[in-house]
Amino acid sequence: MRNIDRRQWLKSIGLAGTAALLSKTEAFALDIEPRPFLDGEPVKLNFNENPYGPSKKVREAMTNAFELGCRYPSNVELTQLIADKEGVTADHIVVTGGSTEGLCATGLTYGVAGGEIIAADPTFQAMLRYAENQGAYVHRVALNDKLEHDLQAMADRVTSKTRLIFICNPNNPTGTLLNKDMLKDFCNSLENKAVIFSDEAYYDFITEPDYPSMVELVKEGKNVIVSKTFSKVYGLAGVRVGYLVARPDIARRLENNVMASTNVLAIAAAKEALLDDEFYKYSVSKNLEAKMAIYKTLDSLKLSYIKSHTNFVFFNAGVPTMQLIGDMRAQNVIIGRPFPPMDNWARISTGTIEEVNAFNNALKKVLS
Repeated sequence: MRNIDRRQWLKSIGLAGTAALLSKTEAFALDIEPRPFLDGEPVKLNFNENPYGPSKKVREAMTNAFELGCRYPSNVELTQLIADKEGVTADHIVVTGGSTEGLCATGLTYGVAGGEIIAADPTFQAMLRYAENQGAYVHRVALNDKLEHDLQAMADRVTSKTRLIFICNPNNPTGTLLNKDMLKDFCNSLENKAVIFSDEAYYDFITEPDYPSMVELVKEGKNVIVSKTFSKVYGLAGVRVGYLVARPDIARRLENNVMASTNVLAIAAAKEALLDDEFYKYSVSKNLEAKMAIYKTLDSLKLSYIKSHTNFVFFNAGVPTMQLIGDMRAQNVIIGRPFPPMDNWARISTGTIEEVNAFNNALKKVLS
């Protein structure tokens, strides 16, 4: 879905009322069948996956692409579709085998030979760990008391050795969203000192209609890289396709370090996913419905949590995370891993409503 269309859709449904969102998308459920919930099978709510995908149209596109399995893949058409969606030319786009590959390519590009990177802590670690393996030094800056990126503290860490500033927004694992004006000011004030990387894997779940993607700064020629993925809202985590958006000269540097390219089935899936607006809207609505159900249970247990702009919820269980993971696993529910130093906080993904109900019942039993 084009960003401008998404904004208009969010405004039209008025997200002040969840029921309105769901009723407007109820018709989209007709051809959407989530993976069945099987008795005895663990409920997996630990990897922030979308249980409703791939959509029926995407599955058909992948099936039809099997006959091309003998051919080497070409990203040309997909790259142009992505460029049209983001409002840039095709030379701004780097298609990767999952967004993690884009993160790793960036970590290699800017972290090799002792490059310094600044990032929040905790946040998504794929780029940071890969960069450290290539000899980079990562400055990890603690979140503020609202569990948001502490932009001022991150700015204070910038030196002449800083090559990249990593921002995950909305953040994983906290689900927090930065103030849009503060974020733009931060990027504009520092992009001449270091490249700013904006990981927007969960951008599609943001419910503020006018919240900007940092692609806007890429269009202005700034030293900004944006990462996006087909894993979340499109439900293609197992297919592995993502992309980077950057100024053409930066995009070429990144492309030179990409090792995992996509395949013909992934390309067919991604192309169709970009056209399947009905599934996009359905995914957003069902995610919001699941979050509301989780919030209700956490409220009933009087547990602190962060209102999330993602497809997961971060909450304070009041007990050590590893203990909770074990207790929930005994109830056949798998939740997210620990995120030190927040040793009592846990992350729960939004699954189907049936899966979320299983989580809610198990949590009440474990913590009662």
